[in-house]
Amino acid sequence: SGDGRGPALSAEPAYVKGLVEVQDEASQLAALVAAPQAGEQVLDLCAGGGGKTLALASLMGNSGQIYATDADGRRLMPIYERLERSGARNVQVRAPRGKADVLEDLEGRCDLVLVDAPCTGVGVWRRNPDAKWRIRPGALEQRMKDQEAVLERAAKYVKPGGRLVYVTCSLLAEENGERVADFVEAHPEFAGVDMKTLVREAGLQTLSDVADFGAQGMTLRPSRVGADGFFVCVLRRA
Repeated sequence: SGDGRGPALSAEPAYVKGLVEVQDEASQLAALVAAPQAGEQVLDLCAGGGGKTLALASLMGNSGQIYATDADGRRLMPIYERLERSGARNVQVRAPRGKADVLEDLEGRCDLVLVDAPCTGVGVWRRNPDAKWRIRPGALEQRMKDQEAVLERAAKYVKPGGRLVYVTCSLLAEENGERVADFVEAHPEFAGVDMKTLVREAGLQTLSDVADFGAQGMTLRPSRVGADGFFVCVLRRA
């Protein structure tokens, strides 16, 4: 437009009709690597505004069931309008209700549990450069505790043979591979899936060429993929 601002995407007919959504490439890749299958029972444990929930619903072809929840009910507020606009019909939002356990019926039942863990957000500094100046002392240590707690919580919902997918938008080993290694040590029934093989099986050959693969997952670096920094690890329960 003449004023130098970009187009108002929210006014575009395709957006209003739910034909498109806005999401960074890294978040979409995380959903693709999670590889949800049609008909599965999926839990998005840290759903927030629902971006990855919508990506999972699309990949599942509106079949199966996705349960979307978040420890902070306020973060879930955008998900209702986004679900309605997108036409996703296989998502059930489980908002927290005081001390009630809204996920009690899902213990040991889920084929896939996605944990988009709370983190320092180092991976999104490329588009939020001021964030590095707003990190408070002790923030990393607190996030590490949060990550341990959410992984511990997630484990009980994964059924035998199911997958736990751990995701952060961080590049720090303390929040990524080290957290996974500690979790697997405490939960030997979980084992890492070979991420390079998984990525190739998902048809993401270019990603397999540019991502960094470690013993405990895959890291996407902004300098190599042109997207947010991200870490993804897939664990399978015996």
